[in-house]
Amino acid sequence: MFKKILIANRGEIALRILRTCKEMGISTVAVYSTADAESLHVRFADEAVCIGPPPSNLSYLKISNIIAAAEITNADAIHPGYGFLSENAKFSKICEEHDIKFIGASPDMIAKMGDKATAKATMRAAGVPCVPGSEGVMKDFKECQKLAKEIGFPVMLKATAGGGGKGMRAVWKEENLEDAWDSARQEAGAAFGNDGMYMEKLIEEPRHIEIQIVGDSTGKACHLSERDCSVQRRHQKLTEETPSPFMTDSLRKKMGEAAVKAAEYIKYEGAGTVEFLVDKHRNFYFMEMNTRIQVEHPITEQVIDYDLIREQILVAAGVPISGKNYFPQLHSIECRINAEDPFNGFRPSPGKITNLHAPGGHGVRIDTHVYSGYIIPPNYDSMIAKLITTAQTREEAINKMKRALDEFVIEGIKTTIPFHRQLMDHPDYIEGNYTTKFMEDFKMKPLEKED
Repeated sequence: MFKKILIANRGEIALRILRTCKEMGISTVAVYSTADAESLHVRFADEAVCIGPPPSNLSYLKISNIIAAAEITNADAIHPGYGFLSENAKFSKICEEHDIKFIGASPDMIAKMGDKATAKATMRAAGVPCVPGSEGVMKDFKECQKLAKEIGFPVMLKATAGGGGKGMRAVWKEENLEDAWDSARQEAGAAFGNDGMYMEKLIEEPRHIEIQIVGDSTGKACHLSERDCSVQRRHQKLTEETPSPFMTDSLRKKMGEAAVKAAEYIKYEGAGTVEFLVDKHRNFYFMEMNTRIQVEHPITEQVIDYDLIREQILVAAGVPISGKNYFPQLHSIECRINAEDPFNGFRPSPGKITNLHAPGGHGVRIDTHVYSGYIIPPNYDSMIAKLITTAQTREEAINKMKRALDEFVIEGIKTTIPFHRQLMDHPDYIEGNYTTKFMEDFKMKPLEKED
């Protein structure tokens, strides 16, 4: 087992990893930018190393600084969390070269599954259902035009190196195709340094349902059931739940088997997520695979009583998995609390938290790194907390979430707490009747003025 793990991340996920390491008797090293000097993961770690100024390209994305921090502290493993370098094949390779265990996928695995066109071709070979589309990156607009006619509109253009919704365009008519092609390539080139595009049939009324998997060094994999991540804004997830209200026992079995087949075909090692689009007829199609821990992993942990970070560390240390598949015994919902103003186009709201009161009680979990007096820097993702409620039924989990949101007080900045509170009262959400298009029609109701 590892003696010391460096956590190459920040915020709530760094704190989340740190806590499991401590429970396992493993020493921890926090890295931080100057903007995060007062963050809780820095305070609670056994050692902390400043790796640069606030811009992430000069700190959390600077591989040489992170490797240097690992070497001067004699860390024998690095946990990348999610985001930043968690799916960076070069970083995984450099860790390997420095004899530091990367707690995540191998460089080859990241390269294979990180490029969406390659991943899709691999999944086709594995026999996993895929959305009709290009076999790989399209070489020019002429090929794009020809393929769109063959598939039939609507189609979706996607950047092969994409993420976070960048380089994606839905095209409903042929006359809009060229403009979409040009703008998507330009955006992808600026964001990723790679303007390669591929195309898929646009799935109408889609649900975004992902399957959590874990694979070990023997090539064996298991699944830990699904999460429904369909409530999204600009391809960014806002809330997640498990089990999905759209799921049937038969569909859960089929999708679980497909995800395990995918993981075992590529001999995947570590925790990962196989993401699918599911149409209104419950046909499912492979979308992508994330070779890291997900933001929404706590809801899976809650419904099957399973520490996924612990499992990641054990698998990285060579401990084989049981091979057993897991199914939800309870219902869990996660709301991502962001420092954003939902009444003003979700505009970011960094600044000082002047007062904070966290909800509690049975079935309520909060993953956060913020506290009263904490200053939220403007340099990073706006998520400041994850509020998770777990209960015997979906109705109970929603009611518990309403109560927890009502108790959650964060002053000094704007947050998405009012959005989530209104979401929990929305008839379509209550009925489980939502798709990835849900937020297109959602409108915030103005707050009632006090007398």
